[in-house]
Amino acid sequence: MTGELTPVRVTEKLVRPPSTISPTAQEALSTSAAMPRAAWPDASDISGWRAAVEQSDVTWDGVVAPLLASVQASMETREIAGVRCHVATPAGSADASRVYLYLHGGAFVFGGGSFAKAFGGLNADKLGLRTVSVDYRMPPDHPFPAAPHDCLAVYRELIATTDAKRIVIGGSSAGGNLAAATTLMIRDQGLPLPAGVVLLTPEIDLTESGDSFATNCELDVVLKGSLKQCNLLYAGGHDLAAPYLSPLFADLSGFPPTLVQSGTRDLFLSNSVLIHRKLRSAGVDAELHVWEAMPHGSFGIGGSAPENAEIHAEVKRFIDRVCPHQP
Repeated sequence: MTGELTPVRVTEKLVRPPSTISPTAQEALSTSAAMPRAAWPDASDISGWRAAVEQSDVTWDGVVAPLLASVQASMETREIAGVRCHVATPAGSADASRVYLYLHGGAFVFGGGSFAKAFGGLNADKLGLRTVSVDYRMPPDHPFPAAPHDCLAVYRELIATTDAKRIVIGGSSAGGNLAAATTLMIRDQGLPLPAGVVLLTPEIDLTESGDSFATNCELDVVLKGSLKQCNLLYAGGHDLAAPYLSPLFADLSGFPPTLVQSGTRDLFLSNSVLIHRKLRSAGVDAELHVWEAMPHGSFGIGGSAPENAEIHAEVKRFIDRVCPHQP
C-alpha cells in the first residue's frame, strides 16, 4: 500500500448517557464520568507501583466491604496447589459437581485480597455454582508468568478430584486474559480441557491494537485511556504480542466453547469483537454479547442496573449449556 491513509477527524462533543439504557445504568455512567482518570506510574518505577498497589488495596477494601457482607454463599480462604484461593459455596441445593474457576480483574496489578474474595462470593450467589476465586500473584513483585502459572496450578489440583468437563474457567478484564491464557496452557500441555470459558471484556491484546482503543478512549468512563504501563509492568520484559500474554494472537484451534462479553463504550470492545471472530474462524463454539452504552466491566462495581443482571443471566445460561446441571 502506498500513500498516506486518511484518518477521521472527530469533533469535540459531549456524549450524554443515552435513553436506550436503564435509569440506573444512566446514573452509573454519569457517576463514573465525574471520577478522575487514573495516573499510572511508569512501568520501570517499581517503588511507585508498590505505593499504588498499597493505596489501591486500602481503597478497594472499603468499596467491596458492603459487597462482601452481602454474600450469601459460605466463604473459605485456603491454599490450593500452594495458591491462595477463596472458595464460595452457594446456599441451598447447588450442584456441587460443577466448579466456576474465577479469575479476578484489576489490570494484572490490582484486585487481590478482599476484591477477589468478594467477587468469588458474588459469582457463587448469582450463578448458583461453587466458585473458586484465584488470588494469583501479581506485579510489581511477581510479573508474568506468575499469574497464569498460579491459575494453571489450581486447575491441575482441581481436576485431580473434579472432572474437567464439570469446570468452567472465567474472568473479567485482566482475569479474562488469564482465563484465555490458562486455557491455552491447559491445551498445550495436553491436560483435559474445561467445559467452557467465559471472557468478560477481556484484556487479551496487550499491544492495544484494536480500533476501540482509539474510538472509545475517554468515552469509556471506567478505563478512560490506555493501560500501557500496566501491561508493560505485567509483561516484565516479554514481548507483549506473545500468545500467553496476548491470547488474541494465539492459535485458538481446539479451544473450548466460549462466551465473550463487552459494551459499546468499552475500551476493550475491539478485543471482544476480534477474539470472537478468531474463535469462530477456528471452528470454536463462540458467543458474543455486547451491551448498549456499557463501559468496561459493567454499569458500576456491584451495581444494581438490570443490564448487570443480564450479564450474569447470560453467563449462567452458557454454563448450563456447556456443563449441564446434575440433580
